[in-house]
Amino acid sequence: MSCGGNALEIASKMSNMGVEMLAFTLAVSGWILISSTIPTDYWKVSSIDGTVITTATFWSNLWKTCVTDSTGVSNCKDFPSMLALEGYIQVCRGLMIAAVCLGFFGSILALVGMKCTKIGGSDKTKARIACLAGIHFILGGLSSVTACSLYAHRITSEFFDPTYIAQKYELGAALFIGWAGSALCILGGIALCFSMAGNGTSKRAGYTYSGAASFISSRTKVQNTAADVRSARGNGNPPKHFDKNAYV
Repeated sequence: MSCGGNALEIASKMSNMGVEMLAFTLAVSGWILISSTIPTDYWKVSSIDGTVITTATFWSNLWKTCVTDSTGVSNCKDFPSMLALEGYIQVCRGLMIAAVCLGFFGSILALVGMKCTKIGGSDKTKARIACLAGIHFILGGLSSVTACSLYAHRITSEFFDPTYIAQKYELGAALFIGWAGSALCILGGIALCFSMAGNGTSKRAGYTYSGAASFISSRTKVQNTAADVRSARGNGNPPKHFDKNAYV
């Protein structure tokens, strides 16, 4: 029985460790994708075809707007000061930077809280740290998906607005990368939190079982001893199984 319990406990720990490693891989991969979207050029893109071969590609991101001609030469213009920026660009910048910071701290906490590492203290403490890392990843993914969705909503609303006469853009590759990274971060964070659900269950169950068995056996022994004493007193004979120091 003890060998079976130990085997089940080892198998449970190995399973939880595998889930933690998978969750950490997903979350860190998502964080890397989110970080790569910030310097990516094509958050929104539009092209204008000329009459013969001249083609101009307009694109923009969170930091600048550019135009590239058919020869591959790009002319860019950085956005003005932050106070002169449009509100949605400022919000997207803040959310993406927050997502990168949350993912960074989540990665450090996950390394400390995982069972395959030698730091972090007891299993209970490491479980709390790993769950906190999962929360960081989830919040980072939500921040990134909010920024990408806000930027995409602005593009689509301008594109389908018949009264909008300025240059119209379409969704760029950076938005899709950001959405994918956000999904990986959220999934990895949830997996990190739920991988701690079964920790310590087998130990508590084994302790309760042995305690109950010990209590029952002790109670039975006391009852049997009391019955022997009463029987001996009634017959006038000394009780069995006791020596002269039994009542001292």
